[in-house]
Amino acid sequence: MGRLSKVYLCSVKQQTIMQNKLTTREEYLRRINIVTEYINNHLDEKLDLSKLADLSNLSPFHFHRITKAFLGEPIGAYITRTRVETAARLLRYTELPVQDIAFSVGYEMPSSLSKVFNQYYGISPIEFRNNKNFTIMKPAVINPALNLKAPKMVDLADQNLIYIRHTGDYSSLDFCGAWTKLWGCVKSQKLFTAGIEHICIYHDDPKVTEPDKLRTDICLVIHKPAQPEGEIGVKTMPGGKYAVFLYQGSYDNLGSVYDTIFGYWLPESGAQLRNVACFEKYLNNPDKTEPAKLKTEIYVPVQ
Repeated sequence: MGRLSKVYLCSVKQQTIMQNKLTTREEYLRRINIVTEYINNHLDEKLDLSKLADLSNLSPFHFHRITKAFLGEPIGAYITRTRVETAARLLRYTELPVQDIAFSVGYEMPSSLSKVFNQYYGISPIEFRNNKNFTIMKPAVINPALNLKAPKMVDLADQNLIYIRHTGDYSSLDFCGAWTKLWGCVKSQKLFTAGIEHICIYHDDPKVTEPDKLRTDICLVIHKPAQPEGEIGVKTMPGGKYAVFLYQGSYDNLGSVYDTIFGYWLPESGAQLRNVACFEKYLNNPDKTEPAKLKTEIYVPVQ
């Protein structure tokens, strides 16, 4: 066999190995997405780890190793942290009784929530609610100069999504790369219709959750049945009532926009939040639009 033939075969072999590794990683990621989505939607229930392992179609031994590798922490720690951070958001942004919040995130007694909350943040749930100046991580930047107009109220139907889950700092999000992959899925599964929308769902508050643990779903709203494909997941986003804010300007200011909504508009509005994640809809293409003219709709779930 000639030298060039050997080099060619070696190259093909390396490409095959890399493709197999990518396929395996995407399959594991698909399974982790199923588990984390289930956890998000069942925080008020007892989460049995053996059932979660069954959902992932992994043995309990491999389940714990793989979830830790992908989530960056043991699955039990992930569940506890998700519960406590959800409680922190509800305490700060709703008037639900502490007892109801404890039940909604899976604690049978408020004292159980209080104990874990204190371990995480060094303050009790009631003290955190009453002390608006206490910040778990970063202080709010409320900017009335943004001149956000009063939101419109809409009732959305359930929406079908294909999505890629990103875990990490918002500044490291690769929107363009993710949407390129999602549009590839649209093409391969022949999902194209009019009205496909670009949205992102933000599951965590960066003032509560450490940057490397922030969870974001980069999504396309689709109108045909889809199948999971590697790292691309499929799910239904529940409908309901939302306050919709229209913001025009650089994405760099979105953190201040959220602070203004939650620190200025929400307390004055009398609205109550639903325990559902906020999401953003992007109305123009950032590759073809100057930052000052970018338009973003911010959907805040309310009762």
